[in-house]
Amino acid sequence: MNELVSSEAKSWIGRSASPQRIEVNRSDIIKYAIATEQRAEKFMQGDVAPPMFLFAALRPLVSIDRLGSDGIAKDPFLPDLPLKRLMAGGTKMKYHRPVVPNDVLIATRTLSGITEKQGSSGPLLFLTYDLTVKTEAGELVMEEQQSRILR
Repeated sequence: MNELVSSEAKSWIGRSASPQRIEVNRSDIIKYAIATEQRAEKFMQGDVAPPMFLFAALRPLVSIDRLGSDGIAKDPFLPDLPLKRLMAGGTKMKYHRPVVPNDVLIATRTLSGITEKQGSSGPLLFLTYDLTVKTEAGELVMEEQQSRILR
């Protein structure tokens, strides 16, 4: 297989995007709980955020004209690669403590790997990102490893 990933794209491995600051409030937790049909009282009262709350909280808020055809905002933290169809891979999350109202969180995403593979319908690129979420005081809240697939 020809090498698809340029040395410029490979130089992104180990880079981190600008840290993202998130202020968590009770109202946002309650809205998320209602939208995702949570049943536990602790989520419905906004005392604790449901586990996938951070997934939505970390999504950028953009105008509709900045969304891709799939309805998701384009990812600015992506090296220039020859394959353009971006798909979700998998995710592994480890929570160190719950997200609660009045948390001020700092999320940092780092590109940790790019792997080329040959699929049955052609070449594939697998990107791996490591996401770390801490409080402003530095307490670890969550670690996640995400994979994205390009074809």
